[in-house]
Formats: sequence, C-alpha cells, structure tokens
Amino acid sequence: MSKIAEGLKYSESHEWVKVEGNIAVIGVSDYAQKEMGDITYVDMPDVDDTVDAGEEFGALESVKASSDLISPVSGTVVEVNEELEDAPEKVNEDAFGSWIIKVEMSDASELDALMDAAAYKAFIGE
Repeated sequence: MSKIAEGLKYSESHEWVKVEGNIAVIGVSDYAQKEMGDITYVDMPDVDDTVDAGEEFGALESVKASSDLISPVSGTVVEVNEELEDAPEKVNEDAFGSWIIKVEMSDASELDALMDAAAYKAFIGE
C-alpha cells in the first residue's frame, strides 16, 4: 500500500503538487517511486526555465527504468532541489518530503484538472 498525502493534488503521471500561494511544489508520489525501484538520478530543469502543464520537465532514472517527469502546471521554475543531485535516493526514502522543483504558476486554474488524495487512491487502485 502506497502512502498518499492528504491536502496535495495529484496528476495521472504520478506527480504531486503542494500549493504555497502562487508556488507549486512538485514531486513524485510514493506509488511512483515504488514502481521505479532504486532511483539513481534525477534530471531537473534549470531555474528560470518555463514548464508547461502536461509537458516533460525532467526525468527519474532507476536501476529498472527511466521515466519522464510531467509538469502538472505551467509556469517558471523558481527553485530546484539540489540535494537530489547528490542523493537521488531521497525520493525513495521520502517521496513526499523530497520535492523536485518549485514553479511559479502562470495559471492556477490548471490545478482544477488534478486529483485530490481520494481520487488518486482510486486511480492507482489502492
């Protein structure tokens, strides 16, 4: 059974979003990290890059596979989690404590298209 944090928004590509004002803090779900296995590398955009909802912004690489990271919202990257460059395994250890990027949203209404915790739980069949 995967951990699903309440109060976050979830995308069908298994990213989570924590909303802090106009900033979207984005990471991957516990379900996603379990499916990936031991994560060995996190590919992230640069600060000031723009991301678009539904578009790839980076990737997770594990011993099993590589998986694109899909942005749940559009906007400008204001911070990347540099800890993950040296310690990508933190995503496995604490998927909800290990955010990947922070984005200043250009259209907060895009959040309405995302799932809440209950809907995400149903989506992954748990």
